[in-house]
Amino acid sequence: MEISGIISAIVIGIIIGVLGRLVVPGRQHIGVLWTIVVGIVAALLGSAIAAGFGVADTKGPDWIEWFIQIGLAAVGVASLDRALSRR
Repeated sequence: MEISGIISAIVIGIIIGVLGRLVVPGRQHIGVLWTIVVGIVAALLGSAIAAGFGVADTKGPDWIEWFIQIGLAAVGVASLDRALSRR
């Protein structure tokens, strides 16, 4: 993977992580780095799921893929927040 691919994955992960965090109600007690990690994982899994359903490559913006990624990020942020708050 080239450096531009790594940088774009981090940027997309930040965007997806922040949007996922905004979807979850209340205050989350996880840090920025965890939000980025959750966003990157959600972006990768969301792309794979969208490709599996055949909605990854559409004409125009891939809204369904974005919704899947944001939903996964929201679930990831909520799960990580709950897991870390139990400690």
